[in-house]
Parts: sequence; structure tokens; C-alpha cells
Amino acid sequence: MALNEQDLKRALVSKKILSAKSWDEQLAEAKTKRQDIGQLLIDKKLVEEEQLAQITAQFFDVEYVDLKQLEQIPKEVLLLVPEPIARRHQVVAFGKEKDKLNLAMIDPNDLETRDAIKKKTDLVVLPFLISKSSLDWGLKQYHTSLEAEFAKIVSQPSKEGEHEPEAVTAKLKEMAQEIPVVRVVDTLLEYAILEKASDIHIEPHEKDLIVRYRIDGVLHEVMTLPKVIQPALVARIKVIADLKIDEHRLPQDGRFKVEKEDYKISIRVSTIPVFDGEKVVMRLLDESARAMTLEELGFIHRNYDTILRNVKKPHGALFVTGPTGSGKSTTLYTIISMLNTKGVNISTIEEPIEYHIPGVNQMQVNPKIGLTFATGLRALLRQDPNIIMIGEVRDRETAEEAVHAALTGHIVLATLHTNNASGALPRLLDIGVEPYLIASTINAVVGQRLTRQICQDCKVEVHIDEKFEESLRKEYNLEHLLGVMKREGFIEKNIKNLREVTFYKGQGCDKCGHTGYRTRKGIYEVLEVTAEIQDLILKHAPTSQIQEKAVEQGMILMWEDGFIKCAQGQTTIEEILRVSKE
Repeated sequence: MALNEQDLKRALVSKKILSAKSWDEQLAEAKTKRQDIGQLLIDKKLVEEEQLAQITAQFFDVEYVDLKQLEQIPKEVLLLVPEPIARRHQVVAFGKEKDKLNLAMIDPNDLETRDAIKKKTDLVVLPFLISKSSLDWGLKQYHTSLEAEFAKIVSQPSKEGEHEPEAVTAKLKEMAQEIPVVRVVDTLLEYAILEKASDIHIEPHEKDLIVRYRIDGVLHEVMTLPKVIQPALVARIKVIADLKIDEHRLPQDGRFKVEKEDYKISIRVSTIPVFDGEKVVMRLLDESARAMTLEELGFIHRNYDTILRNVKKPHGALFVTGPTGSGKSTTLYTIISMLNTKGVNISTIEEPIEYHIPGVNQMQVNPKIGLTFATGLRALLRQDPNIIMIGEVRDRETAEEAVHAALTGHIVLATLHTNNASGALPRLLDIGVEPYLIASTINAVVGQRLTRQICQDCKVEVHIDEKFEESLRKEYNLEHLLGVMKREGFIEKNIKNLREVTFYKGQGCDKCGHTGYRTRKGIYEVLEVTAEIQDLILKHAPTSQIQEKAVEQGMILMWEDGFIKCAQGQTTIEEILRVSKE
């Protein structure tokens, strides 16, 4: 919540904090530096931060509070709003009287957050406006409160022989069952699910623990925990993930599930030893998520038609490429769901199985007992499959088994780590697969990345300027881009340059956590292996030649698909620049 420039000027001048002339000078400087005028005035000590907060509160007729003036916030009141929610929505609960909750907020007009807290606490929320430094002080109280609780847990009286390995393990197990430890882990999981995070990172530092959620592909710091909590917190996660609680020197992997009425989440846990302790990463997979369609994933009509045409062929392989976390498995699961009918036998070999698909036989690799992708694939071929999905082709043995399966009448779906679709074919050559096998078995290759989508609640139109267009021209063929966009019918034929195209961005609002983005969708390129592409494969042609021929035949490059989605109002040019450089 902030005053606009005219209202702020009127307030400061009327209170004789600044003269009109001084205001005009500071405003000109703020615009030159592209800095918020309020922050500039605070930085230059022309107005105190709390003074500005008071002025803002008076203007909007809301209560004001300076949390720093409080000796402390009662723990039972503070914890009514868990720390991840407090940090993300910039609020702190600081007082309670009967059925009323005093809630300090950077933006008291954030009705959605107020309603959510009202439903959770069953209390009437009374909003108070606070400054940024006041908020920071309030958030630090979570650290202080937890530190006191965990200090009691870890400083229990010493017992004889407690430093023996068995006693240490027993002590860790006991700490893992303590109510504060259980509450912290439950809170981390509950709000990661609520915020639709894909991963939780718990990172030990010298003096504290940092908790970060990966939301829409980007990590956000949501919590700072006292260092004293580290042994108990890691022990608790190891207990529920069925890991060795006394093993701190080796990496470990485990999993567990969280089930409620409205969701069923499978959580994969990975721990590794680092300099300041053990780092824990938990990946969240929503098992209750329904299968999406190719259109919902973001395939435009040309790419959709190419995939559909090739998966309907009686045999052959389709590869999906991209870096880790680019949505390759989701694309394959979607294709499998399309092909999953009663008349076919579908089998998969994965590491790990991310989503269960009814009617599909899913096998998980286990290298410890010799069940690799290659051995599992050979076993699947004896199970009379029509369609086979391979989680990842990473070696010659698996690649050869895959192409031979495609050659002998099966539909093979697989992922491969390359930067783009054209690079998949030379990559298979590098692995050691014969050129004639690649040319005769692969039907199509999909390259993809995931981009954050613009929040539809705060979306506004924007146009790029000439300077930005010139910077784009250094990296991209903009003339070809405009030709593709016209050919595919996404812009008018009379548009002459990118400056005339309407793009969009999110201004940032409460619903998107003031990021301007909410959810993710893919950008794609789909390479169809035509007779001309087959000839290039047989000649060991490099990636650039294969891509050039595919573009000549109508393939839309991944970054071009991204710009098309920018013009459709789905994502931003900045997001395309970010992901296309991965």
C-alpha cells in the first residue's frame, strides 16, 4: 500500500516535511534512477520510514503500528499465522483479544490474505499498516520463538553414555518426535502444498537454516530457522522418509506420502552432506493431478498436429528433450494418456515413477539389484507391449534397445538430455547408435522448456521500444520470427516490426505473490523426421544443418513458439529470454 506521487507530495508539503521545490527535485532524481520516490526519500533521510508509514495510514484511514515498539509478540499469537504465509504475504499477527486478531500488514487492502487468515484462525481480522523494517522485526520473532523451544529440547540433562552411537541415534529419534519439531515439518509441507511448490530446499548455513520453495520454477526464501533446530529437523524428515537417522556422511534417498481429503502428494527426499551439515531437498509430486491434454500443455496447432500424426503410426520412436525440470515426463504422460485404450498394452520403465496412470504397467529401475533401464527394457519386450515408455536414454545399451524395439513394431516414447530437438539425432550418434537405425526408427523429436505464465489478475498490455528491439535483434532473427507469426496466423499480415506487436506483463498482485507470474506452461519445437532429415542423419550432419533443414520445412523453433505465446498474453519476453538460454 503506497500513496501515489500527487497525494504523497500534498501530504509531505502540507506537514512541512518537504517544500514543493525540494519535492520536485527529489522526484526528478527518483525517475532518473528508476527508484521509488518514497524509498529515495527514506534513503536520503529526508523522511523517516515510520513517519512515511504513519502518513500513509492516515491517508487511507487505517490503523498504524510500529512492531519494534513492542517488547515481544506472544508466541501463541505469532504462530496463528505460520511463517511461510507471513513471509510470502508480508503480514504478522501481533495481538489477540477474544475473537479479534490484530494483523500487521504492508498492504491492509489485501482482502484475499485477510479472508484466508480469518478462515484459518476463525477470528475477526483487524488490519494495521506497518513499515518494511517493522515487518522484518516481526518476522525475526519466529526465529526467536523457535530458538527458545529447540534450545530446551537439545539442552536436556546429560546422561551417562549418551555419546555412544546407539545413544546418539536414540536421542535423535526422541527429538524427531517432539511436538515443535513435528509442527515445523508439518508446516513446511502444508504450506509448500498450498503454494503449489514443486520442491522444498532446507539449506544449512553457519548460523541458521534457510528454507526455500521452488514455485513456478523459481526459488523463493520462505523461512529462516535457528541453527539449533538442524539435528532434530533433519532427523524428523529422515524418520518419515525411512532413511538411516545416524548416517550423516553419505547421500540418502527416500520417499513418503501426505494424504488429505483434497490432495495426495508423493514426496521424494534427498539428503547430502555439505560443509555446515546436511542439505535436504524434498520434491512434491501431486498423485491426484489429472492428465492434461497437449493443448493444455501449450502445444500450438502445428506442433499438436505433428505429434498426433506421428504417435498414430504403427511403430517408431518419439523422443522428448530438454534439461532437468523442463516437463519432459509430463509431456510423455500426456501422450500415454491419449494412447491408453483397452486395446493396447502400455509398459513403462522409469526413475522414479512420478505419476501413477491406471491401466499402464509401470516399472521403476533399481540399479542396486541390477534393474537398469536396459535390463528392464529387455524384460518389457517379453511382455508383449504395444507402447513402451523409457524414462531416460542415457547410454548406448538403452539407446540400442530402444531403437530396436521401435524397429520391431513397437511405439517407443523416451526422454533424452539435449538442448534442442535437432541435437537429439547427433546425440544418439555420439552415444553409439548406428545412423541407419536412427533414420529408420525415429518419427519425431520434441524440444521443450517451461515458462512462467502471466498472472491473469494483473495482466497489462506493453509494447517494446526500439532500443529493446535492437538488443533482441542481436540474438534472434526477428524478420523470420515475424514471418512465422504471420504464417501461423498469430499477428496481422500488415505488421512491419516487433514494436507494433502487443505484448503483456503482470504488474504483480496478491494472487501471484507480487511476482506477476502464476503457474507454468511449455514452449516447444517439434522436429518431424522427413526423408530429407533422414538423409542428413545418414551423412552424420551436425545439429545446425539438421535444424536449418527442419526450419526450411516449417518447424517452429522453441524461442519462436515462446514469442508467439508472448503475443497471446501467456508469458513475457523476459521469461522467454531467461529459459531459452538454459
